[in-house]
Amino acid sequence: MRRRNLKFTSQTAQTLLLTTVSGLLLGLCGLPLGWSALTPVPLALALWLMAQGNGPAGVARRAFWLIFVYFAVQLWWLTRFMADLSGLPWGGVLVLPLFAIEGAFWAIMAWLVTLPLRTLYARVWALAGGWVLLEWLRTLGPLAFPWGDLGYTLLPTPVAQTADLWGVLGLSLLVSFTAASLVGLVLRRYAAVLVAGLLWAGGWAYGQTRSEAAGPEGRALVLRSQFDSFGRASGDLGGEAQFQRLLQLSRGRQPGELVVWSETAIQNEMDIGRVPAAGIYGMYRYPNNSAVSWDGRRLGAVSYDKLKPVPMGEYFPFENTGAGRAVWSQVFALFRLRFDPPPIGHSTQPLSLNGVLYGTYICYDSIFSWVARQQALNGAEVLVNISNDGWYKGWGVTQHFQMGRMRAIETRRWVIRSVNEGVAAAIDDLGRPVATLDSGEGVLHARYRLLTGTTAYMRVGDVPALVLALLLLVAAGTIERRASRRVL
Repeated sequence: MRRRNLKFTSQTAQTLLLTTVSGLLLGLCGLPLGWSALTPVPLALALWLMAQGNGPAGVARRAFWLIFVYFAVQLWWLTRFMADLSGLPWGGVLVLPLFAIEGAFWAIMAWLVTLPLRTLYARVWALAGGWVLLEWLRTLGPLAFPWGDLGYTLLPTPVAQTADLWGVLGLSLLVSFTAASLVGLVLRRYAAVLVAGLLWAGGWAYGQTRSEAAGPEGRALVLRSQFDSFGRASGDLGGEAQFQRLLQLSRGRQPGELVVWSETAIQNEMDIGRVPAAGIYGMYRYPNNSAVSWDGRRLGAVSYDKLKPVPMGEYFPFENTGAGRAVWSQVFALFRLRFDPPPIGHSTQPLSLNGVLYGTYICYDSIFSWVARQQALNGAEVLVNISNDGWYKGWGVTQHFQMGRMRAIETRRWVIRSVNEGVAAAIDDLGRPVATLDSGEGVLHARYRLLTGTTAYMRVGDVPALVLALLLLVAAGTIERRASRRVL
């Protein structure tokens, strides 16, 4: 009995070590690292390890820990943010529940898709399809958090250009399919590897043949400010002082340039009449986090309110109930912050200015493909992302910027990005940063193209990727049935 217990403990320790290493490798192949396109390799190891679990529950346990480690690596910067916010040296541990929640999502998915399966190879394909479906589900609801999706890891390659066909979710499908086919290669199942090779070759060729579209030139003065986000939130940094500094930065405006100020740059909506020129301005209109257009005399008829508040940053469970609001108010008071979460916006209408439609969205909205897609479908000729990235630390700043580049590819629109801290940029319709400013206060004299047209992704959205992910589950069932027949 003792020998058996020692053997069990040894196997458990070995499994824990392997899943930890797999999660680390997967996390270290994500954004913003330059070798992120290698993600199918550690993902293949992850699928293989999870699929070897003892029954669906064993698969789920492995998935939980592997994903916990993966997000601990990808979101390590949140520990620093939480330490700064709380003022406690150990404050970083407060984000551990987030990693556990993400792990729980993958554990539930893994349990569900492998419930009817026993063979390792069938489980691998089920997990590959389930992964993509879960990424899509993570874009839904008020607690949506699609950070760390696999498709973004292909940004350094020409294959990323196929996002105008099937979106970033389609790229995630390609990554997961490739990883599952690599497991098949080890198991001497070669058909899927050939298909993956053809998809990569076709995607590479497609990406290499894309070129920048022609269109009328637009001109903008894009600001990058450097205000302390914690000071702004607590009220220690006055709105008038910020406004005056933004006016000084805007003095370098050249003739014909519209002005773009970042998220909540204007703290008092009465100040809109004092802005330096026509442009797109981030404005805090209590309690709304908004973007408005100003033609030099009046506000545009359409304004934009942030569609996706950051979970546990701008949206809190039960915040609209009396008890929930009381609890959250007390929590915020501990950090000398006022509890005033903004309401969720509803409109995806572009802002109109001087005859041009600007598809404007705010901060966290930029990692949701459907927001930019709807703006483009509604006629946007250029996308404008205003953001306050002062909350992000380390990798978080670059990850946010890189994910936003995918919106340019999916819609074939230029993206203009004005930020407080973070990366100010002009990004062309191929997702390439043409001009960037990532440190210090300053401005970009951005030149961009006004473009129209509809991409395949704009027409059909995530439907192709979702159908293909479901087909992977069907394939898993087929593999299982064939294996059962051979046994019989």
